[in-house]
Amino acid sequence: MLTAAICGDVFTSPPVDSILAGIRAVTGPKGCLLVVTNYTGDRLNFGLAAEQAKTEGFQIETVIVGDDCALPPPRGIAGRRGLAGTILVHKVAGAAAAAGLSLAEVAAEAKHASEMVGTMGVALSACALPGQVTSDRLGPEKMELGLGVHGEPGAAVVDIQPVEVVVSHVLQQILSPETNYVPITRGNSVVLMVNGLGGTPLMELLIAAGKAVPKLQLEFGLAVDRVYTGSFMTSLDMAGFSISIMKADQSILERLDAPTKAPSWPVGTAGNRPPAKIPVPLPSQATKSEESLSRPQALSQQGKILEAAIEAAATVVINLKDSLNEWDGKVGDGDCGSTMCRGATAILEDMKNYYPLNDAAETVSEIGSSIRRVMGGTSGIIYNLLCKAAYAELKANGQPETTPKHWSEALKSSISAVSKYGGATAGYRTMLDALIPASKILEEKLSAGEDPITAFILSAEAATAGAESTIHMQAQAGRSSYVSAEILASIPDPGAMAVAAWYSAAARAVKEKSQGLGSDGLLC
Repeated sequence: MLTAAICGDVFTSPPVDSILAGIRAVTGPKGCLLVVTNYTGDRLNFGLAAEQAKTEGFQIETVIVGDDCALPPPRGIAGRRGLAGTILVHKVAGAAAAAGLSLAEVAAEAKHASEMVGTMGVALSACALPGQVTSDRLGPEKMELGLGVHGEPGAAVVDIQPVEVVVSHVLQQILSPETNYVPITRGNSVVLMVNGLGGTPLMELLIAAGKAVPKLQLEFGLAVDRVYTGSFMTSLDMAGFSISIMKADQSILERLDAPTKAPSWPVGTAGNRPPAKIPVPLPSQATKSEESLSRPQALSQQGKILEAAIEAAATVVINLKDSLNEWDGKVGDGDCGSTMCRGATAILEDMKNYYPLNDAAETVSEIGSSIRRVMGGTSGIIYNLLCKAAYAELKANGQPETTPKHWSEALKSSISAVSKYGGATAGYRTMLDALIPASKILEEKLSAGEDPITAFILSAEAATAGAESTIHMQAQAGRSSYVSAEILASIPDPGAMAVAAWYSAAARAVKEKSQGLGSDGLLC
């Protein structure tokens, strides 16, 4: 199966550096196949890691798995989620690699397998995120249909039904000829996987499997060649299960039957487990010297204003942690506040010693480094992209002082970078719905000759209005795109609200600090 698995924080995609470490640790001369579940953060982090690995001389191929059959198309730019069917893709790819196929051939088999499988999940309870109060979104005697594996809400909440009714509904959804998610028709051979979500006893999973097999045979006219039952892709302690159906030709069956030492695969072979520790090679490219990462002994006027803005922005994010988690618990996976808080805390700590605050461009770059180190997930990579693009724009100016015009151009470049890699734009119910109106107002006011600080304050008001307007938007990107319009109609986008909060806090801090220093507002 897999040679390595790269883990992020709970329900968070791993950061680029972790993925690169994994690639460097295990990739041989034949190259590396990345099997990535279809979530925005995973695609971005693994995509950027793959590009970096290629520059280091590694051969890299990527296969994206989106086997979710719960939601009718289209799903905006997000597409179908990657669910437990990914495990079957892992097995096919691993067996193909072990058989000595080339990287291109292994990638082709994995891609083919990903197109043959469909999955749908059912939950009887929400999962408990570590350190947080468990969501009570499910009332008594209720169940969710069509959920992901990150604790986000399902496509629908219904009364609890007998297992045979639930299994029948799930199979109908996966094999529906209307959506045509999987190319399975009567007479085909299939593989069945019943996957536990973490809090379901094996006995209950076997009951679900026992109901599914005869329905597949008698109602759908399919030959069930293999049945895998167990907890393969869980959602912490969630009570429930998912069903995956894969069209199985002889080639796929041979890959699934191939011996493996993976400890939890239901039909494995005896052998030693993988080593607990693998030495990880250091990056081949040169890193910044420690001399460049230091706080100036004396801050310039702009350095003092920049410090005040960063401190205010980070502090408000930390204070907003619980509210962001609460909003995200209803429209996402419940960790937006915790993720943002990690980044903000790291920024405050690193600023004490490492940020060259008198150099705005380098400071922005170091903020990105702090975020990349601790945040992970979609938020981490998006904010890292923001900082990278802003740094490039500010650095290109080559002037000793950073003017309001420079900051405005840097903000525009950041938005363009996020839109390019993430695919979202205005109206998609993302953080860009706060940043885009802020950027437009800032540019307009500065072009009209408005006082820079006033322009910054007005752009902050536009950011807040934009964030609040997400309540009325249907999500087209990120995990919120899988949530029903009824739930979204009462909750703002957490990412946009976080942007509005730190942007507004920075604007207020610049105004207060500039007035105290008698500044002309060059750093707005």
